[in-house]
Amino acid sequence: MANSSARTPSAMKRHRQSLKRRARNKAKKSMIKTFSKKAVQAAENGDKERALRYLRVAESLIDKAAKGSTLHARTAARKKSRLMKRLHRILGGLQA
Repeated sequence: MANSSARTPSAMKRHRQSLKRRARNKAKKSMIKTFSKKAVQAAENGDKERALRYLRVAESLIDKAAKGSTLHARTAARKKSRLMKRLHRILGGLQA
C-alpha cells in the first residue's frame, strides 16, 4: 500500500477495500473464463455431457458475478449468449 496516494484514514481503508475487491473480482472472472474454456474444449472433443456440465457451471458463475458488481448484467448476458452460440455450433444444435 506504499504506492497509494491516500492520506486520510478513511481513504486508506477505502484503498485496502478496493484491493481486496479487485482480487476477488479477478478470481471470479478467471473462474468464468476457465469453465467457459473447459466447456468449449469438451465440446470440441465430442464429450457432450461434460460440455453441458461445464456450461451449467459457467452460466451459474456468470449469473453470480452479475448479481454482485463484478460483471454488468448486459455483459453477463452477452457472455452467456456467446458461449451458448459457440457450443451449439460445435455440437451441432444440441438442445441445452
